[in-house]
Amino acid sequence: MAGKFELKKSKNDKFFFSLLAGNGQTILSSEMYEAKANAVNGIESVKKNAAEAGRFDKLTGKDGSPYFTLKAGNGQVVGQSQMYSSEATRDAGIASVMANAPGSAVDDQTA
Repeated sequence: MAGKFELKKSKNDKFFFSLLAGNGQTILSSEMYEAKANAVNGIESVKKNAAEAGRFDKLTGKDGSPYFTLKAGNGQVVGQSQMYSSEATRDAGIASVMANAPGSAVDDQTA
């Protein structure tokens, strides 16, 4: 089963998206956007930039948990992962984003 982007609207009328792996697990989440068009542009940016390993930053949270962010060509963060239990699982998450994002369909749940 292929991955997909879910585009949603929050309770405070902002838009956001998540990239889900084929198993339905969220592997990347966006920031909140004021306009739906900006969220859609964010999805396109993830699709484009996920193919480049150099766009991923491997980071460590305050509690020591590894996570990653994906940046666009302009350096802006377009997605962030969950916190992982190890660097190996974080790296597997990056590989999953690289594999899933470019060809994933968008499930628009805002209507």
